[in-house]
Amino acid sequence: MRDALIRALALILFSSFLAAAQTSTAKSLLGTVTSINAESKTIELKPDNAAPVPLRLLANTIVQKIAPGETNLRNAVAIGLSEVAVADRVLVTLASNGSDLLRIVVMSAADIARRGEADRQDWIKRGVSGIVSAKNGNEILLKVKTPRGDIQQTITVSDKTKFRRYPPDCVKFADAEPSKLDDLSIGDQIRARGEKSADGSKVDAEEVVFGTFLTKAGSVVSVDPRSREISVKELGTGRPLLIKVTSDSVIKQMPNPIDGRGGPPGSVGQLIDTLPAARVEDVQPGTSIVVSSTKGLETDKVTAILLVTNADLLIRMATTPSGRGGTLVFGAGGSGGLDVLALP
Repeated sequence: MRDALIRALALILFSSFLAAAQTSTAKSLLGTVTSINAESKTIELKPDNAAPVPLRLLANTIVQKIAPGETNLRNAVAIGLSEVAVADRVLVTLASNGSDLLRIVVMSAADIARRGEADRQDWIKRGVSGIVSAKNGNEILLKVKTPRGDIQQTITVSDKTKFRRYPPDCVKFADAEPSKLDDLSIGDQIRARGEKSADGSKVDAEEVVFGTFLTKAGSVVSVDPRSREISVKELGTGRPLLIKVTSDSVIKQMPNPIDGRGGPPGSVGQLIDTLPAARVEDVQPGTSIVVSSTKGLETDKVTAILLVTNADLLIRMATTPSGRGGTLVFGAGGSGGLDVLALP
């Protein structure tokens, strides 16, 4: 979500300041505010992929604010410098000396966070997730695991449905690449959102995100918080597995099970969405984990998209009691692993 908003800002930059660029007298930067000095009327800007630079406001500097998702600068509103905050995303247009500010367009960090949370809640409310079990024309059938057994859901797509796909070794939702229905395979993990039927079994999809994922489970052998690596003994095979956790990985921690109670209602995806966030330091040797990742080049190393610790309940849910002799179904793609594709 954050990266999408940054791209929206870049679009505004291109369309709104093209005339200024053509004159070769103005320079534009996109970045994050790192400090503000109201007395000296200076700000420090950290451009994307560059070192911070000090910038000076003039008496006639235009300061404007635009809402996340907005792409038309005509809808920006004038604000004062006091309304600009550290961590805000900004587009700035500079004078020819490269340090005097002609214009600042602000997208508030607080507004971005609220927009991101609203978008996340929309995925929860109007979304479905699961394992692709079949494709039939413009319909995608999902196998969805719940604490009370497997259910089936149907996604209907159209020419207006936006498809995105996780590339290999990608862990960031925003880095999912444009795709199409033909790229979707049986066994892929998928999230879709749109208008749901009254019983929630069908959804007319506006957006689909999918990938070919590995879902592995095991017991933690050791944790290195400094390198953010977790060594695991893989369930079923006993083979060692090294899990790399990045700043974009999502870590969740399940509560201890309550004796005598069944699993919570809803799908596994819905259950995971509601779990509290955790840190690498919260993962302890001896605990069980489930990790989801894209297929990489090395079979004994994965980069976590989503890691769930204290995951005994998920592992029990991955044991199919009927038709497969109680064997675990963790693994890649068509093996029917849990739908643990993380939210944006």
